[in-house]
Amino acid sequence: MDSTIKPRGIVVFSGGSAANNLVDVFKSVRENKKCPLSYVIPISDNGGSSSELIRVFGGPGIGDVRSRLVRLIPSDPDHDDSEKSAIKTFFNHRLPKDRVLAKQEWFAIVEAEHPLWEHISSAKKELIRSFLNLVNFEIAKRKRPSSTFNFEAASIGNLFLTGARLFSGSFESAIYLLSSICSVPSHTSVLPAINTNFTHHISAGLANGTIITGQNSISHPTTPSLPTQTLQPHEPPSTATMNSQPTADDEPEDANPPGTHPTLRAPAISFSKTTSALPARINRIWYINPYGAEIRLTANPRVISALLNADAVVYSIGSLYTSIVPSLILKGVGDALRDEKIRYKILILNAVNDRETGAGSDAPYSAMDFVGAVVKAANESRGVEGGVGREEWREYVTHIVHLVGEGTPVVEREELAGLGIECVRVYGRRVEGEEYVRYDERALVQALEVVMGGVDPRLVKSRRNTLEN
Repeated sequence: MDSTIKPRGIVVFSGGSAANNLVDVFKSVRENKKCPLSYVIPISDNGGSSSELIRVFGGPGIGDVRSRLVRLIPSDPDHDDSEKSAIKTFFNHRLPKDRVLAKQEWFAIVEAEHPLWEHISSAKKELIRSFLNLVNFEIAKRKRPSSTFNFEAASIGNLFLTGARLFSGSFESAIYLLSSICSVPSHTSVLPAINTNFTHHISAGLANGTIITGQNSISHPTTPSLPTQTLQPHEPPSTATMNSQPTADDEPEDANPPGTHPTLRAPAISFSKTTSALPARINRIWYINPYGAEIRLTANPRVISALLNADAVVYSIGSLYTSIVPSLILKGVGDALRDEKIRYKILILNAVNDRETGAGSDAPYSAMDFVGAVVKAANESRGVEGGVGREEWREYVTHIVHLVGEGTPVVEREELAGLGIECVRVYGRRVEGEEYVRYDERALVQALEVVMGGVDPRLVKSRRNTLEN
């Protein structure tokens, strides 16, 4: 075998916080396979501190990209690297939830008077400060009665990434800069699903005809009342009636461009991930332009390249419709996923159902529902209308890794086996104070290595009931 041939890589589709818990798992699998690892992250998030940056500056939702880059800062248990630890703490830091205190702390940071700068070298400190000061200048320049920037709960890492993007005019250049500062290894890439300097929002169509606009409203709305469009039978979305009232954010001096969808103008800094069930199942997800009309967008060329050079694709844990599907529906992704050179297409099933997949409803998602949603999204990427037969599902999912235990989604093992989809059962661990089981890192690494052919399942040495293939 030619030693110069580059090994085919692993591509992970994921969102932010949930999949961050599995970074060490994917790192271990990558090390064992000695191959590149790419994370594909959506840029449609419009909640939390990202919502304020989008409201004032526009641009993509950057929070999940930032959190993954910072999570990838390498750690060496045998070596005390205080600067790497300080950088991780710095970029993960959030300002106070009190608006006045948040602004005071922000000024202490940009003026280099904050304890967060301790243990960060002078060269890196001044480089980071230069982009934070640029953001501070741009905030002052854009200040209007209706668009004063709110520093409440703002992420310092998000502010830095915004400053780098504004300076370079390139989102990927900003990612490269933050990757360099965080010492992210060259064999691991964080790829935004869309390479853009613009804001791209999503909408969800429910089975009862309701349309919910904006990722935050779909996944964890700020208020109990959903900003929705209610469709009459056979009525196209663009002519639907919007249940929203004018707010101060509709003032002409606001930073929003003309035509920005009304439900996307209001701030969404505070939200709760513990929310009520949706009134009906999500039927599909699509991107919208500033006027609310559906548009089809092309995936980041680097994402397509990573897929065409992959040996394995992993659909990670997280919100199915707001973390995974927004990347799958982009043009080019569906065709790339069907490449026969991708030998393993692995869906890691969530430990529990959430708001998007029927938590609290009479029809929570099963494994078949999760696979069906992935297949439907990938085919929408290809422009295929009406879906495909189940006999083609294996084109997109070859394996399911799942937990067992109370509250976990039902897995139709025999039915999936009939479709050529193999199920690998992993016994998880319980965390005190939580009602559901979590994936055990060691068990999940073993399961993925078994799936990818690196380990004979008969030789796996694990504790009793850790892995069943």
